[in-house]
Amino acid sequence: FNMTFKEFGFTDEWSVDYYHELLQIAGGKERMKHHNHTTGFSKPIAAEEEDELVKAMHKRKTALFVELIETGKLPLRPGIHRFMKEAMDAGLLIGVCTTSNEQAAKAITEKVLTDIKFDIVLAGDVVEKKKPDPAIYNLALAKTGLKPEEVIVVEDSKNGVLAAKAAGTHIVVTTNHYTEKEDLSGGDIIVTCLGDPDGEKGQLRKGGAGIEYDGVLRVKQLIDYFS
Repeated sequence: FNMTFKEFGFTDEWSVDYYHELLQIAGGKERMKHHNHTTGFSKPIAAEEEDELVKAMHKRKTALFVELIETGKLPLRPGIHRFMKEAMDAGLLIGVCTTSNEQAAKAITEKVLTDIKFDIVLAGDVVEKKKPDPAIYNLALAKTGLKPEEVIVVEDSKNGVLAAKAAGTHIVVTTNHYTEKEDLSGGDIIVTCLGDPDGEKGQLRKGGAGIEYDGVLRVKQLIDYFS
């Protein structure tokens, strides 16, 4: 976002703390509009120009984000690739449900997680209402024919947890420095990350009774746990 603002001639710079506040609003375009209507951009934006300018800035932000992903400057969080590989090897359907732009989602699914078979990728404005509304998860359930109790969602934010909870799925939460102070208590299991055997280990924050947890949360453990 900050790189984009600079390119468009704005001096606005979102801090980590301020971005955490903005994360309570789902969607990048929506966050920019909220910023414009509350704090205001460093240069006034005419009301009739807001929609097109925000769309243009969001498109550029997405391109910059994709570039960071493709050049390896934004690595996957610990355990993500391993976890998806385990799910695929177990014959589970794998999907992505995100409010992020479709281009950004595909940069990860098609350029980074190249050896993972995704059965469904739902992104951006595929549904009218974004998280915390469960619409995107309900759409995924409808498209896959799965029942909520057959699904394990991995989320990392309050809005995501609320959306998955409303859809009736099982929920595993991984915290991050943007959302760790949010109310994530709706998750069935909360860890700091999924963890890797030969890399960073996670810490268990909630749930997981009966799981032999060693800092690495495994797909088979979750299947047994939620069965």
